[in-house]
Amino acid sequence: MSHAATLEQSVGPAVRNTAEDEAGLTLDTGPGVPFPIRARDGYALSGTCFPHAGAELGAVVLIGSAMGVRQRYYSRFAAYLAGRGLPTVTYDNRGIGGSRPASLAGFGARMEDWGALDLAGAIDTVRERFPGRRILLVGHSAGGQLLGLADNAREVTALLHVASGSGYYRLFPQRLRMEFNWRVMAPLLVKSFGKLPGWAGTAEDLPAGVAAQWARWCLAPDYLLSEGGEPRREAYASLYLPLRAYSFTDDPFASPEAVRALLSFYADALVDHRLLSPKELGRPIGHFGFFREPFRGSLWADAADWLADKALSPRYARGA
Repeated sequence: MSHAATLEQSVGPAVRNTAEDEAGLTLDTGPGVPFPIRARDGYALSGTCFPHAGAELGAVVLIGSAMGVRQRYYSRFAAYLAGRGLPTVTYDNRGIGGSRPASLAGFGARMEDWGALDLAGAIDTVRERFPGRRILLVGHSAGGQLLGLADNAREVTALLHVASGSGYYRLFPQRLRMEFNWRVMAPLLVKSFGKLPGWAGTAEDLPAGVAAQWARWCLAPDYLLSEGGEPRREAYASLYLPLRAYSFTDDPFASPEAVRALLSFYADALVDHRLLSPKELGRPIGHFGFFREPFRGSLWADAADWLADKALSPRYARGA
């Protein structure tokens, strides 16, 4: 097992003329269309496809959501990528948004199911519906953590992380508070409500099993590699693909240390880590700001350029 070097840069993307973008390649593609996804165990997931506009680049983008975040949060960014010639698919993990059952009481789901069953099923569905296209994965926060859990991860040609890091509590600026959350508050709330209520700090209610496993991982130095043994470690470490990671100095959740810790899981990836500051981008970013409209002319354009390059350039091969 080789370990690829990480290129880390603190230089922000060039700011583009947003008006020119909107008049040219980033025309609004309109609303997405339903894109049903079948998870590996048959569970029906709610998905949306944003068809490409203009010249297609021969690839499709799949967006993996942050913890408890509905797919609709990514719709404008998805439409932007579609306007750049990249059809883009979003989806809700089981228990979230359109993939939530009528009640979470007794609903069996773990965080690793989001990777091994839901993400794997999304990759299967995209491969079936877009034969011959490359699959490019954009993972926001937890969405960037899960690829190694999918047994078809090698179907993904390139991986782009946004504010994605290890959840180990000691890598957080407020480590004592996070330790209390995971050792005391989360188990207490799950026991009391049969789920982790969204008002406790997540965007949506989390299924009890998801919250319980997430808490265990967050208390372990190796995070999600603390379970699954050597096969899981190898699954992550052996993924040989280009990986662009955006992280932000004002992000209270994905600290630079946490981001580097997660990137170390992808030991064979060709990593380009872009650590950016509000000063470089002209406004705060935080954990969720990347996907907001003001970054259309900077971060979105930079990410789309990278994805387009990976759609068109020769696929990475060992020894190349």
